[in-house]
Amino acid sequence: MAKPETFLMAQDLASKFFGQRGGESQHTIHAMGHCHIDSAWLWPFKETVRKCARSWVTAVQLMERNPEFIFVCSQAQQLEWVKNQYPGLYSRLQEFACRGQFVPVGGTWVEMDGNLPSGEAMVRQFLQGQNFFLQEFGKMCSEFWLPDSFGYSAQLPQIMRSCGIRHFLTQKLSWNLVNSFPHHTFFWEGLDGSCVLAHFPPGDSYGMEGSVEEVLKTVAKNRDKGRTNHSAFLFGFGDGGGGPTQTMVDRLKRLYNTDGLPRVQLSSPEQLFSALESDSGQLCTWVGELFLELHNGTYTTHAQIKKGNRECERILHDVELLSSLALVRSAQFLYPAAQLQDLWRLLLLNQFHDVVTGSCIQLVAEEAMCHYEDIRFHGNTLLNAAAAALCAGEPGPEGLLIVNTLPWKRTEVLALPRPGGTHSLGLIPSPGDSAQHGLCSCSCPNLTAAPASPAACVCCARGECWHFQVGQSCPGTSLMTWGFSASQSGASGEGGLGSGEAIGCGKALLASRPPSAKTDGSVTLDNGIIRVRLDPTGRLTSLVLVASNREAIAEGAIGNQFVLFDDVPLYWDAWDVMDYHLETRKPVLGQAGTLAVGTEGGMRGSAWFLLQISPNSRLSQEVVLDVGCPYVRFHTEVHWHEDHKFLKVEFPARVRSSQATYEVQFGHLQRPTHQNTSWDWARFEVWAHRWMDLSEHGFGLALLNDCKYGASVRGSVLSLSLLRAPKAPDATADMGRHEFTYALMPHKGSFQDAGVIQAAYSLNFPLLALPTPGQVPMATWSAFSVSSPAVVLETVKQAESTPQGHTLVLRLYEAHGSHIDCWLHTSLPVQEAVLCDLLERRDPAGHLPFRDARLKLTFSPFQVQSLLVVLQAPLN
Repeated sequence: MAKPETFLMAQDLASKFFGQRGGESQHTIHAMGHCHIDSAWLWPFKETVRKCARSWVTAVQLMERNPEFIFVCSQAQQLEWVKNQYPGLYSRLQEFACRGQFVPVGGTWVEMDGNLPSGEAMVRQFLQGQNFFLQEFGKMCSEFWLPDSFGYSAQLPQIMRSCGIRHFLTQKLSWNLVNSFPHHTFFWEGLDGSCVLAHFPPGDSYGMEGSVEEVLKTVAKNRDKGRTNHSAFLFGFGDGGGGPTQTMVDRLKRLYNTDGLPRVQLSSPEQLFSALESDSGQLCTWVGELFLELHNGTYTTHAQIKKGNRECERILHDVELLSSLALVRSAQFLYPAAQLQDLWRLLLLNQFHDVVTGSCIQLVAEEAMCHYEDIRFHGNTLLNAAAAALCAGEPGPEGLLIVNTLPWKRTEVLALPRPGGTHSLGLIPSPGDSAQHGLCSCSCPNLTAAPASPAACVCCARGECWHFQVGQSCPGTSLMTWGFSASQSGASGEGGLGSGEAIGCGKALLASRPPSAKTDGSVTLDNGIIRVRLDPTGRLTSLVLVASNREAIAEGAIGNQFVLFDDVPLYWDAWDVMDYHLETRKPVLGQAGTLAVGTEGGMRGSAWFLLQISPNSRLSQEVVLDVGCPYVRFHTEVHWHEDHKFLKVEFPARVRSSQATYEVQFGHLQRPTHQNTSWDWARFEVWAHRWMDLSEHGFGLALLNDCKYGASVRGSVLSLSLLRAPKAPDATADMGRHEFTYALMPHKGSFQDAGVIQAAYSLNFPLLALPTPGQVPMATWSAFSVSSPAVVLETVKQAESTPQGHTLVLRLYEAHGSHIDCWLHTSLPVQEAVLCDLLERRDPAGHLPFRDARLKLTFSPFQVQSLLVVLQAPLN
């Protein structure tokens, strides 16, 4: 029971206690006001705007009453929301920023997921965020602030350093379920060797309340005692906002210098990291990714969101490329800088760490899908506008503009539109070696399969270009029989599907193979590069690399095996998948006789089947093999209605290796295929982007995908995670219809030399067939090519600093993990080329000589380089 008459006595005792001073060697705690606000999670985006306003009004009041109080704030998107809807509050925030009390941190548009966004999307997070902070607050951020994301890519240190950031703060790895991360302050070394100073607040929270218990915990749990004597202490209610209170500030003031406690000071990120840097001589270094041993389910949950993310990344890549080329070719074309910025910011918003991961409520997921549809619609409009500008004034016939948006040659089968809304297949062959260097043309293939199709002009945006007109004979072509055969047992007559005929440039890709008669209902697809055998239920019984007759599927095993797991996590439904789910593996067995032939040979052969996954869910799949293609594709449609189930597809490989390779942003890394240690076992479910590969000396098997991220390789079994069925926070997550494609590529030698990286790009960036309102060019045109397959030209865009000018930014990276010199060839009218950082700031020593239509570039392993290329303006 309270006794008010004793309050003065208690206050006197407390004053004496807090008046005792600590020693000089006491640990220093840097207390910073903080308010973590999820841009969307258990509430929609529009509610976040109100949360920001309410929370920051409180912070303004605290800054007014407490001149020493410092409030840190991340996420440029949230600041822009407040600027637009609460301009008075925003002006006050700018005032306190000038005083040094309101400190923008992070440098990114939102606190994005650290695993799933592409490398280019991560660059744009910093480009948009840092430019916003510079414009609105007069300075860029020097620390990357990502306290609540579900793991951190090994390429983040390089991206940070090239965006002017040397420091990194998070606390999420304290959530590890298996292993305790060994450091709180350390140097983090990325994939290319770039280093940043990383700090995890030892209190393992971004929402402290200023209690003595929390202060003591911060000191006690510090794992770098003796190496550093400073720690961060982030106080304020978070996740849903709120932020610090006056009570918290008062508590921390009283603990400023008290005997028996660490020294507490109201501080800033700059002061914290300055103190850490001054005493960093004995800090340890962590190399590679910061893998969170929890929330592995976020790689798969809400598959439609992940598909939308991957598709929109591709669309914006293609729009920027075509718009850049249209800028060069047409004096009347205006680069759509403002529209592209809006579309990029919309995509970046949905890469927030509770949206692209699928760990959000239904309302947020629906809103994200609407955003992706907006990006698709406006992106395709911009694509068509750029195509029209590229074709303006051309003398050729009306038809299609076919564009290769990748920097290497490609020969692919493409579905070309015909009158009446139908399509016919056309083989789009690569021209000769002359196309490797700038402008090129080649003889025109004639596709006999579609005599009524319109003309089509192939304009290769970065690799090579060529022109063809369907249905007409062209000089320099000859009739060829393309080597594709497919067969099914039980067929009448000779049992074959027949070899189709097509017209091609040069010699035929392969010799036609006679079909083999079977009696067990299986189907064999063979294009002379790989041979695929499917059993009567659609499972893969054999995958042979024809040149070496090397079998890729493990002896006695079955590939393309769908498996179902019980998926009931301990804690967070949408977030987690637990290791014990592996104990519930149930192969999904098909019914013999459901396999049927689809496309009957020629340029493409396919087979399809139906599979009943459960009483409520079903799957249909077309297995496709194109002429000249080194991989077999699995086009899949699933109607999914499950409760706490996990669907994967497995491929047991006839390959033995203790390491598997996974694509990450701007590169790849290895992870173990065994469970020797607890660190290995904790990686039972990992993330990857477009491909993963298991190789031994001389041979390997790669699994590619067009929209999946969850994966694993255990022993010799490659597994791709397809669909989950969590019920919280969104009970409808993943329910309904899904479409996706994965592909399997056996290869000789290393995956680098075999072209796995290029194959995965080709799967994700198909040739564009764009209708044009007028004539298409008769001449063919190549804009860029790179002399080495180890270097990927990832991005071509207009420079941010010249929205009406003719300066482009080219971004390239080394993809093999090697030191290499290479030549970048271009047919563009280059006036000047200079290296720049990821924020497009010139390197004073980065001038590049441009001679003979090429630039020489030098790369170290996994290095990302950006170039500013100043062009001559086109003539009217």
